[in-house]
Amino acid sequence: MILLDTHALIWFASEPGKLSANARQSINTAYQGDGIAISAITLWELAWLATHGRIHFTGTPEAFVERVSSRTIVRPITVRVAILANQLPASYSTDPCDRLIGATAQAEGLALITKDSNIRRCKQIKTIW
Repeated sequence: MILLDTHALIWFASEPGKLSANARQSINTAYQGDGIAISAITLWELAWLATHGRIHFTGTPEAFVERVSSRTIVRPITVRVAILANQLPASYSTDPCDRLIGATAQAEGLALITKDSNIRRCKQIKTIW
């Protein structure tokens, strides 16, 4: 199982050419195996993007987020995730969503698919790009 950053999930679903070959292969392998996971905060990000017209989809924002979540394993924001998110270095990211996604990967022992170079430089989190 691997964890997808929000942009990686969107690209996988709609523009796979934006993913690196390594990220695409890792996602496809995980999808055929243990599955792909997202942090619970990714649901909020998807809803925000959909509601504010930042991504294009068919149907309502609620139906879109339901459709995406039904194809992934949603990992919760636990106490451990909340604590780890606040212990990541300042250079990681100041975006609370990014911090919760990274902390979810760290807490769950999952590799994180992300293009974000600040996140990829963080030694506490295994990333794939």
